Amino acid sequence: MARSFSFKKGWNQLKHVDVKECQGKLMEALSLTSTPPFYQRLNGKVEPKVTEAEAIERIFAEYGITEVWGEA
Repeated sequence: MARSFSFKKGWNQLKHVDVKECQGKLMEALSLTSTPPFYQRLNGKVEPKVTEAEAIERIFAEYGITEVWGEA
């Protein structure tokens, strides 16, 4: 079974009001300047570096989300 690098599971747990702010924090942490690369990462098309994965988990934790990885 292929490992999923998607963080949709965490993304889908965000409150609607927090989506834009969280996306901005994630894009800054991943040094992204446009949305297409963000969505490639969100959908698991790009394997994150360990430091990036840690940053993604830390940002989701700010919103009380601990189960980040996966398609759910």
